[in-house]
Amino acid sequence: MVDMKSEKNRVRTAAKIARSEAFARHGAQAGVQLAAHGLGFLGDRLGVGGARACVSAFSAIGEEIDPLALMTRLHGEGHPLALPAMQGKGLPLLFRAWQPGDEMAPAVWGIAEPLASRDLVSPDIVLVPLLAFDASGQRIGYGGGFYDRTLHELRRLKPVVTVGIAYDEQRLDAVPHLDYDQPLDWVLTPSGPFKCFS
Repeated sequence: MVDMKSEKNRVRTAAKIARSEAFARHGAQAGVQLAAHGLGFLGDRLGVGGARACVSAFSAIGEEIDPLALMTRLHGEGHPLALPAMQGKGLPLLFRAWQPGDEMAPAVWGIAEPLASRDLVSPDIVLVPLLAFDASGQRIGYGGGFYDRTLHELRRLKPVVTVGIAYDEQRLDAVPHLDYDQPLDWVLTPSGPFKCFS
């Protein structure tokens, strides 16, 4: 366990450097490219018979790709949207209804969250931030385990599609992981979607 923790920290440190270089290279254009791709690659998982899947994204911080342009497109396509909100250390995230232009509240680490008055929702598709990913859908996050706990809980309740949001440069040959780490189904990069295999 100690060895795996130290290996994850080593990968995390290198991944932050790679992401910083990608951010310097691509900047805001990366978010525009994500929006141009959209989520059409998910097919029927986007909703059938007029019912649109609820999509949760995240409020980008630092050098993360900002999914706002993609979420704005999805809003225009009629999808209900959500953003995560912290409950506390060691707990899964909550999801609150959100749409572009909504007033936001500052939260932990400077992450903006929907106001506590917004309805709680259960997303069908979750866009996930990350530092690194591999072809099998394993990801390295910031080390808090929030998304692993959250995705485990969501998947226990219903089928959920997870889509990592990343620069192409964040892909690794292999990401160290443990049994409780929750793999991604897809990764969307500026060059297009990538289907993960397990």
